Amino acid sequence: MIDDTKHYVNWFRHSSPYINAHRGKTFVLMLSGDAIEDPNFANIVHDIALLNSLGVRLVLVHGSRPQIEARMKARGQDTRLHHHLRITDADAMTAVIEAAASTRTLIEARLSMGLANTPMHGARIRVVSGNYVTARPMGVHEGVDLAHTGEVRRVDREAIARQLDAGDIVLLSHLGYSPTGELFNLMVEDVATAAATSLNADKLVLFSADAGVVDSLGEVRSEVLARKAERLVAQYRARLEDAEAPHSEISRLLGTAVQACNDGVERCHLVSYREDGALISELFTREGTGTMVLRESYEQVRDASIDDVGGILELIRPLEQAGVLVRRSRERLETEIERFSVVERDGAIIGCAALYPFVEEQMAELACVAISSDYRGGQRGDALLEALEARARRLSLSRLFVLTTRTAHWFVERGFVEMPVTELPEGKQALYNLQRNSKVFVKAL
Repeated sequence: MIDDTKHYVNWFRHSSPYINAHRGKTFVLMLSGDAIEDPNFANIVHDIALLNSLGVRLVLVHGSRPQIEARMKARGQDTRLHHHLRITDADAMTAVIEAAASTRTLIEARLSMGLANTPMHGARIRVVSGNYVTARPMGVHEGVDLAHTGEVRRVDREAIARQLDAGDIVLLSHLGYSPTGELFNLMVEDVATAAATSLNADKLVLFSADAGVVDSLGEVRSEVLARKAERLVAQYRARLEDAEAPHSEISRLLGTAVQACNDGVERCHLVSYREDGALISELFTREGTGTMVLRESYEQVRDASIDDVGGILELIRPLEQAGVLVRRSRERLETEIERFSVVERDGAIIGCAALYPFVEEQMAELACVAISSDYRGGQRGDALLEALEARARRLSLSRLFVLTTRTAHWFVERGFVEMPVTELPEGKQALYNLQRNSKVFVKAL
């Protein structure tokens, strides 16, 4: 029991940077009809309620393909497809409307639960839906009239934003409305992409049966750049000869993620709707459980600000306890924060370093170099060093020195050479700690 409590507390502490980073952000979540029918859907609803309680602005986009199929089968109607698109004639449209309405009502009912002793107790979630998606007919394609099958024309960004500002969850279906009062059946993936793009969403989350993209060893890839994902989609389709196979769920959703990234969405996530807690694990842990598709690399080296003090303290504390770094109080760090640069990854501080100039001697001290143990080996230290060297050059400084007890080899490999303590700037010599007996290394800029 004690170990479980410690594990929970440790997880909660490590999730706090993500809680802060996600608050006030807009996420679009796409749930297929298969996801809604899955036994794990109740747990997904609980996780959606949690995101809402943490201040995430949520737009849910739902599909209902299996629900449509079930209604058409019950009526003895055949499904007709053209290039993987449903030909939505009048009879099929009746089934589409019924399935969409039934699915929407089910989602609203689940999000309205508030029973005691359940994760939804006291949630009091407001869900709104409406004619937010304007559509137009696809028309005739290669001689085939697609009838009521349509495509997204516009998403009412302002109206949705007002509901999100009020703290409501906005629920969109795969139905679109035309200015002439017609109703069209849309691809749920297109609605999700259009909504995320129009709202400048911070994330688009796509639920799939599988966890995401797997590598040659069968391991889920935690992240992939959009341009690489685009090549993967092309490879999937080139390898498969079956006309239906190229539109398998994973290739279809990966293609959706690529399209969204190309349209301006920074990050898309593929997560499993079958795995309990997959959404929370993907959004609130460093490793995640699915595949994140990135428009570009989402790590950056930047100057630190006062808001980074907590993250830096959390990062350097283990190294201070091990004696690798000199202890710094919060007060000292706050007064010296302008000296620091950080490596930020998805809102979390995973690396830091500081530069202390000695202008008269045309030297600068490189200090407090730290990289999170979870992210070592990715040349992040080199990126920090390069950024601080550039800063030193802008100050017209000619040499960079560092004091270290445990990481001398790292600096030597990057062009630093050892020098005597007596060659340090006088101000630094006066502060030299004989008990630590740090070695001094210098590099010409």
